[in-house]
Amino acid sequence: MSETRPKPSVRKAEMLDVEALVALMHDFYAEAGFALDTLWAKNSFCDVISNYNLGCIWLAMLNNDPVGHAVLTVRHTMEHGALSGYIDDLYVRPSFRRKDVGSELLRELIQECHTRGCKAVYVEVGADNEPARSLYERFGLLATRDSRVLLSGRISNASI
Repeated sequence: MSETRPKPSVRKAEMLDVEALVALMHDFYAEAGFALDTLWAKNSFCDVISNYNLGCIWLAMLNNDPVGHAVLTVRHTMEHGALSGYIDDLYVRPSFRRKDVGSELLRELIQECHTRGCKAVYVEVGADNEPARSLYERFGLLATRDSRVLLSGRISNASI
């Protein structure tokens, strides 16, 4: 007889969830070898949660414990003549990976994109992160096959 495991639930995050989200982001960054400024992270989560126009955040919970999160940010793109969604973060604790938590988070995120009228969804993922790429590909997100290159940089007073 096989043991039935409870499934995590996924819901939109609220201000009361910010500390749990910062803890998840800390683990996410640590896994990639990055330091996390917790005050910056807290403020960023608060900004998105409190401003619908920026996007929204989901939290996956199991027995009142956070096990993952996803962050959607949105912006208007001239290429599509409409809003586009950006999967800004998607993280699932290692012991809950490959158990549909990431899929549930993405389902909610994609549904939100439909609700908002987004015409495209983008995500940045490491070329060697095959599990994440496989998850995104199941949702129709594929590597760009054209000659475009994503460039980025921080804007500071020094760059003005």
